[in-house]
Amino acid sequence: MARALAHYLIGALILLAVLVIGLIVFVYSGAYYIGADRPHTRPVLSLMRTLRERAIDSRAEDVQLPADLGDPAVIAKGAARYDRMCTGCHLKPGQASGELHTALYPQPPRLAGHRVEPREAFWVIKHGIKMTAMPAWGEVDGDEELWSIVAFLQKLPSLDAQQYRAMVASPAARSREAGGGAQEGEGQ
Repeated sequence: MARALAHYLIGALILLAVLVIGLIVFVYSGAYYIGADRPHTRPVLSLMRTLRERAIDSRAEDVQLPADLGDPAVIAKGAARYDRMCTGCHLKPGQASGELHTALYPQPPRLAGHRVEPREAFWVIKHGIKMTAMPAWGEVDGDEELWSIVAFLQKLPSLDAQQYRAMVASPAARSREAGGGAQEGEGQ
């Protein structure tokens, strides 16, 4: 019995070693096409989506929501910041495509098309996502500015193109944006 178990374990270790060596050879061969002009294979895409979704979910659950997400002043500030920082990739209401959005792979979500979960949105905006074009805005702005974008994202799906332009052009949005970014060290 012990001899059979030993043979089984040796066989499993040999199989594992072959798989690891095969993976190393595959990676160093350069055989996988990494260009953004061709989609990933289904298994790679599935693995990356699952990894991204689980990583964000597990980290976002501890994020504490601020009380002022519905405050019109916070939403106006977020509208101005979204228009300046996010529309190149995530587009505006009524915008079908854009050069940057079209050229990116994976393509960023069109945020006007669906409501995002606030904790997850905050975590993604603050920390970014590796191997995408999503930057870590937490390196530039403080939490207050990032939460203003999240507040605006809660309103964005209900806006049409005209309402969006009016909100972004409003004196409240312009005056909030004129205040600039975070003070050094804020929200860190």
